[in-house]
Amino acid sequence: MNAQQAGAAAILIADDRNEPLITLNTPEETPAFTEYVQDIAIPSALITKSLGDRIKEALSNWDYVDINLHWREPLLHPDELVEYEFWTNGDYECGPTCDSRLEFINNFKGAAQILEQKGYTRFTPHYMTWYCPASFILAEQCKTQCINHGRYCAPDLKHYPNRGYDGKDIVIENLRQACLFKVANESGKPWLWWDYVTDFAIRCKWIDKYTEECADKVIRSLGIDVTKIDDCIGDTEADAQNPILEAEQKAQIGEGNRGDVTMLPTLMINNRQYRGKLEKGAVLKAICAGFQDATEQAICLSEVLTDIETNRCSENNGGCWEDNIANITACRDTIRGRVCECPVVNGVKYYGDGYTHCESKHVYLTRKKPSLQTRDSGYTYCESKYISLVRKKLGLQRCNPSEIVVWAIVLGLGVAGAAGYAYYKYKILVRSLLWYLLPHRLKVLECEVIFIC
Repeated sequence: MNAQQAGAAAILIADDRNEPLITLNTPEETPAFTEYVQDIAIPSALITKSLGDRIKEALSNWDYVDINLHWREPLLHPDELVEYEFWTNGDYECGPTCDSRLEFINNFKGAAQILEQKGYTRFTPHYMTWYCPASFILAEQCKTQCINHGRYCAPDLKHYPNRGYDGKDIVIENLRQACLFKVANESGKPWLWWDYVTDFAIRCKWIDKYTEECADKVIRSLGIDVTKIDDCIGDTEADAQNPILEAEQKAQIGEGNRGDVTMLPTLMINNRQYRGKLEKGAVLKAICAGFQDATEQAICLSEVLTDIETNRCSENNGGCWEDNIANITACRDTIRGRVCECPVVNGVKYYGDGYTHCESKHVYLTRKKPSLQTRDSGYTYCESKYISLVRKKLGLQRCNPSEIVVWAIVLGLGVAGAAGYAYYKYKILVRSLLWYLLPHRLKVLECEVIFIC
């Protein structure tokens, strides 16, 4: 706010060490925070130390520095399978941060399970732990906040007095959730993790129910073998490493562009830290940005994930070309907005700019609904290099003799009536020639009722 009032266009925060970019924490929502945030209209961004040093050096030399901020999708190497991680923990009573994290899990659960069940994504939950310095292992703080002799801890940094459980209980619950995911994944049902976490929050997060007994009831209700979970957890009082939590601590350390995991919650998509709002629609857009375009159309614009559909084509056809008679449009919705591309209809490719013009090289002879009250034979003709007949049924049938007689009668009446009407005479002459020139006389009453030029 101070920078904005001083006339700044943006705030750049330079890291004080050489490391991959990390995610900045969000300030606690205090009354002062609420008062400021609604009036802030300039962006802020974290930059690397090396970039910050270059900017400061240039400014100290009185050089002109031009900086552009560009928001773009940071996810690289899109493919047909998106891998993402969600760093969380089993604490449900840590204030607004825990509330927003649990709200996201509840809202995102359905979409996450569908994506996983259909094989479009590979999800892995992770848990952040700390360790107690060797000189404090016997201290009361380490005993109440750590397991396995201070190796894995969840410090109660903000001291919530009404929480009713300690950091040690949180670490054990983190380990239980990680083991549940491992067992569920080995059984081919990794999506059960979402059911356990949401059910545990409903049934067990209270002071008197944050227990192993309550957790086991939830696990059994999901059809998971509790003994396998217990074997995975092991002895939390032993002076030994736990392989599950040891792997979690190693995963916290970033490599390359990944960056260290320094705060909760953190979302990783295709091995890149997601930087955006932790809400269903925003996260789905980020996940879909990791798909190849062909896969994106099948998944991200389906009825399952309608939250992220842009629906631009519903408004003035997105400004694209359309044929209202044939109900054909060049507008196509994508998660990045609409695109105007000439379509492919019934195997026929349309060509043009997609905005003002689309046309095909093929043409269809199609039949209108038959009527005994009109002399029109029911055909609409468009000149082209090719002539096709569109039928509802795949097979081609020759007309039987009775139909030929009927056709001859209709044709005769048409010729007689056209004597006084040159226009109709011309139309019938053309259609008659077309009928006898075609190699097969089709059963016209089964032709599809469409009009495509």
